[in-house]
Amino acid sequence: MKKNFWLSGVMGVSLLAVAACGADETEGDAGEEDVNGDDTGDVEEDADAGEEDEDTADVENGDENGASSVAGETYTVATDNNFVPFAFTDLDTDELTGFDIELMTAISEEAGFDVEFETVDFAAALSGIQAGTYDAAINAMSITEERKETVDFSDPYYFDAGIIVAVADGNDEIQSLEDADEQGATVGTRQGSTSQEYLEDNTDDVNIEAFPEITEAYQAVISGHVDAVLYDEPNVLYYTEEQAQGQMVTVGDTLLADDYGIGMPQDHELLEPINEALDTLKEDGTYDDIYEEYFGERPEGT
Repeated sequence: MKKNFWLSGVMGVSLLAVAACGADETEGDAGEEDVNGDDTGDVEEDADAGEEDEDTADVENGDENGASSVAGETYTVATDNNFVPFAFTDLDTDELTGFDIELMTAISEEAGFDVEFETVDFAAALSGIQAGTYDAAINAMSITEERKETVDFSDPYYFDAGIIVAVADGNDEIQSLEDADEQGATVGTRQGSTSQEYLEDNTDDVNIEAFPEITEAYQAVISGHVDAVLYDEPNVLYYTEEQAQGQMVTVGDTLLADDYGIGMPQDHELLEPINEALDTLKEDGTYDDIYEEYFGERPEGT
């Protein structure tokens, strides 16, 4: 794992030593004048030049580590406000919170930059980073080969997030995506999501209804407007267990196994600092603490 190291140069000291040795060996009388203080200006100039070289080395090193270019800067990060437990508005405090929000905040603090969150729907976040409107997006975005053609992703921060089907409680006719396909059922999902792509690529007769917000799809299932919903398993499980009050259940197998990453415009300066900060947070236990807060257990392998 990478860490940022600010290296301190010793060129100033070295130049002083070289200047002194050269004076002693090649200039007898002139060396005496230096001792008497007559030519100290040259030494001071050498020292100043050494300090400038040292500063230059530090700056160059900072650029290599990605720290100097982002420290103290403010970046706009697109996110969600209705995707529990990753990003949502706390109804008690009316503040944006969630796993994604706390993790991104911790990353920014570690890397030394500031974040301004902007809440938009998933499709707008994706198109926004593709167009360079936002500096980054953290909203449970799956890392896919297709998206990598237009988006740079951080290292994964959430692993093996599959997708799963849910139906209204008591719907015994649809127990899998295959059942929905065979029956020509209407399946809701979220616009621009990997679930929508999966439905388009892997079903023949399903009627796809994509909603701007996934909670709209869940409500459509409960009200009977659509027959089923397909979406990211962590969010579907949270909704069925915490919000649906027994009116919706998951069915069938978990499909796919995508990792989530922080999306950025291609070649963005934040990529390396974010990855380095994420490594540090995983190493020092901060990542595990945030994960446990929202998922009730520490991630596997820690």
